[in-house]
Amino acid sequence: MDRTALERELRSAFDAEETTVSVVARQARDMAEGGQFVDDFEAELTPATVVSNLEDAPEGYSLVERWNWWLGALDLSHGGYARFSVRPDIEQQP
Repeated sequence: MDRTALERELRSAFDAEETTVSVVARQARDMAEGGQFVDDFEAELTPATVVSNLEDAPEGYSLVERWNWWLGALDLSHGGYARFSVRPDIEQQP
């Protein structure tokens, strides 16, 4: 997955700090490189896939909350995704 493209898509879709965008993009890339998503869904993890799924999160969620919400759903349905979650306090760091 192209991390730069994902960061661009995340910035365009969500109002988030640069640090938060970078952390979520790094976790998404790690998830893509791990291969589990392809095994579970028989499809590559793309920036469009990430953004689309994050847009399904409840209204008013921050980027980190959206990311962790999606990972929670993936972990519940398939297992093994919790390791890619992002600490909620990342959004409060300077």
